[in-house]
Amino acid sequence: MNSYIVSLNISEEKGTIKTPREQVEINNLGVVGDAHSGSWHRQVSMLAQEDIDNFSLLDADNRKFLPGEFAENITTSGIDFKKVAILDRFKIGEVELELTQIGKKCHGDGCAIYVEVGKCVMPKSGIFTRVISGGVINKNDKIEYSPRPLKIKIITLSDRAFSGEYKDLSGPAIKEMLTDHFANKRWHVEYLYSLIPDDSEKLIAELQKSIDEKVDVIFTTGGTGIGPRDITPEVVEKFSDKLIPGIMDQIRLKFYDEIPSSILSRSVAAVKNETLIFSLPGSVKAVEDYVGEILKVLEHAILMVHGLGH
Repeated sequence: MNSYIVSLNISEEKGTIKTPREQVEINNLGVVGDAHSGSWHRQVSMLAQEDIDNFSLLDADNRKFLPGEFAENITTSGIDFKKVAILDRFKIGEVELELTQIGKKCHGDGCAIYVEVGKCVMPKSGIFTRVISGGVINKNDKIEYSPRPLKIKIITLSDRAFSGEYKDLSGPAIKEMLTDHFANKRWHVEYLYSLIPDDSEKLIAELQKSIDEKVDVIFTTGGTGIGPRDITPEVVEKFSDKLIPGIMDQIRLKFYDEIPSSILSRSVAAVKNETLIFSLPGSVKAVEDYVGEILKVLEHAILMVHGLGH
């Protein structure tokens, strides 16, 4: 199905309906002349004509709602916004937009449509984007939608598993937990896996390869103890731009009473460019404990490293 712009809409004040334009200019702040433009993550809003039509059908007074009445900047056709995810891209000519928020909190009495009919489609079906590149766009312009995969890399470090002495169980355990977590969430998750020995150079190579491939989250498992071959924390710390000490400290303390030896783990969390790195112990039980805690903040951390989520 072809995707295109049904209507371009601008309002000079927030909380009011937007009126259609045949053409608009988009700069680094959003739609020029629109009240919602600015240095924030919700610069350009989008809503599907299909969702407006469905909302009209549900209205008891048979009110037909028009593009712009829900304060969206771009009314679209041909894109199912129920399937989009954060960080997806929309290209319209030379303009490129990045999806930064799905839905929003209803403004209630501050929303013209809500005041009129007591409900609004934008909080559930609208999306918000920030400008990657600006330019001029026109009504009926084609929209190129590009889903952006959330890449997660799992790296198992184990001399014995690498040599085939036993099967890696911790790496698959991480993937299973992540798969369950993201099963009903709005991300396009893609998993990568690598098994290497406890070797500094090989770990550095895997980490750099992941950065080059623009992996979003790296989980390593193994090599965080105090044995002579445990080298993961030193490598990750040296490789990273910044550390996130709080989460691993909290996990060690949480499980200390149950497993006193957990206090000996040197697990680390860090950031390299826009990639999160979590280095976990090697046992399946530890992996389950650590990942369970990390999942509580993982999506927020992803947003934060991309300049969102504050």
